[in-house]
Amino acid sequence: MENENVFMLYAFFMGIYITFVYDFLRIFRRVIPHKSWSIALEDLGFWAYCAGTVFLFLYRESNGVLRWFAVLGAVLGIIIYRKTVSPLFVKYVSFLLKWFVGLLVKGLTVVLGPFRKVTVRLGNNARKWSVRAKERGKRSLKKRLTFLVKMLRMIV
Repeated sequence: MENENVFMLYAFFMGIYITFVYDFLRIFRRVIPHKSWSIALEDLGFWAYCAGTVFLFLYRESNGVLRWFAVLGAVLGIIIYRKTVSPLFVKYVSFLLKWFVGLLVKGLTVVLGPFRKVTVRLGNNARKWSVRAKERGKRSLKKRLTFLVKMLRMIV
C-alpha cells in the first residue's frame, strides 16, 4: 500500500511538471505571436515529449503497467497546478519578458539609430536600381521581340 501512495505522489508531481512545461509554451506564445500552424507544430512536439516522459515514468516506477491511480494522481496535479499557480505564473512571467524584450528593442534602436539613415539610403538605392533594371529588361525584351517580328515578316 505504501508503494502505491508514493507512486501516486510521483504521478501527482508528474502532472504538475507537465503543466509547468506547457506554461512555458504559453508564455512563449504570449511574448512572440505565432501562426496557427506553428502552434500546432509546437503542441505536437510538446505532446510527443509528454508521451515519452510519461512512458519512461511508468516504465521505471511500475514496469510499464498503467495504473489508474497514477492517472488520477497526474490529473489531480494538473488541475491543482492550473487552478492555483499557473495563471499568475503565466501572467507575470510573460509580462516581465515582454517588458524586457521592449527594453532590448529600444536599446537596439538607440544603439543602431545612426546606422538607420545609411540602411534606409541603401534600401532606397537598391529599389531604384531594381526598377531601372526592370525597365532595361523590358526595353531589351521589346527590342528582341521587334527584331523577331521583323525577321518573321522578311521570311514570310
